[in-house]
Amino acid sequence: MSFKCGIVGLPNVGKSTLFNALTNSSKAQAANFPFCTIEPNIGVVPVPDERLDKLVEISKSKKKINTTIEFVDIAGLVKGASKGEGLGNKFLSHIREVDAIIHMIRCFDSDDIQNVNPTVDPIRDLEIIETEMMLADLESIQKRLEKNNKKNVDEEQLKILEIASDCINNSKNTQILYDQFEKKILNKSGLLSLKPKIYVCNVDEASVQNGNQYTEAFIKKFGEKNTLIVSADIENQINQLDSEEKKNYMEMIGLKRTGLNMLIQKGYNVLELDTYFTSGPEETRAWTIQKNCTAPKAAGEIHTDFEKGFIRAETIAYEDFITNNGWVNSKTSGKMRLEGKDYIVKDGDILNFRFNT
Repeated sequence: MSFKCGIVGLPNVGKSTLFNALTNSSKAQAANFPFCTIEPNIGVVPVPDERLDKLVEISKSKKKINTTIEFVDIAGLVKGASKGEGLGNKFLSHIREVDAIIHMIRCFDSDDIQNVNPTVDPIRDLEIIETEMMLADLESIQKRLEKNNKKNVDEEQLKILEIASDCINNSKNTQILYDQFEKKILNKSGLLSLKPKIYVCNVDEASVQNGNQYTEAFIKKFGEKNTLIVSADIENQINQLDSEEKKNYMEMIGLKRTGLNMLIQKGYNVLELDTYFTSGPEETRAWTIQKNCTAPKAAGEIHTDFEKGFIRAETIAYEDFITNNGWVNSKTSGKMRLEGKDYIVKDGDILNFRFNT
């Protein structure tokens, strides 16, 4: 299971620069004019995980396979996009395909980089984007609730659409739907305003450690939980360096973690994801699963036959695997458990599945 994050925002806020930094590529054209990105750029990035390296060392694996995250650089939206302004609502359809939305917010002053608005105001900019997404949702809801289309919508989805319509029309937060419906049911609605969100405040180098007046105002209103302060330009510079230079540069500017690592952590949190591992002489591999995933479902991430024919999972907690230096010693010391179909996989578990074909 890989998850997909779409980077959205107004034109010229640094989306393509961030995309290039995150994917360590120059796939996304980054230039100083609006609508530089037309078709969405897509980059698949291995998820860094120090635990994977330790497992490879202990198991003496020939291969190491990271789990991945997919970033999509979506063209800049403007006020009126849902009605065809700017490059129109074509790009709103690209947002429907992602698992989480990364809102890129301009939090820097610059005479060199155009701003589509006369002032820097991250709160206003976010509200513009979210309003356009809600208006697109409203249009979609109205079409699906029309008499001719209504018969194709099941009762549960009808209720979701009606509540969402009421929320949007009365300026209420659509997130209240999460109190009434399961996440997987809400995902079927395809509503943009229900997508999990991460807010990235793009700052200049001077503000990367402590933020500035723009990030302070933004965090005061939207909180720190899903908010990151990142300099897309610095992230791009870091990715041009080799490992030692990167380490020295980050120490010099006081940066403890890269934007990629911070974004992945936030992404796993907002999407409620965990990682488990398989490890042996041939390969050590990381697998992404939903939190509270059962052992058969986790096995299904490897192959559907593993889930269908699941018998049991040989399970070792990560710390036990490291302490006991692998499978054999963990089993000898009683740290390997046999878990059945009801077992909820924990983050960091090392698993070996037994199944019938």
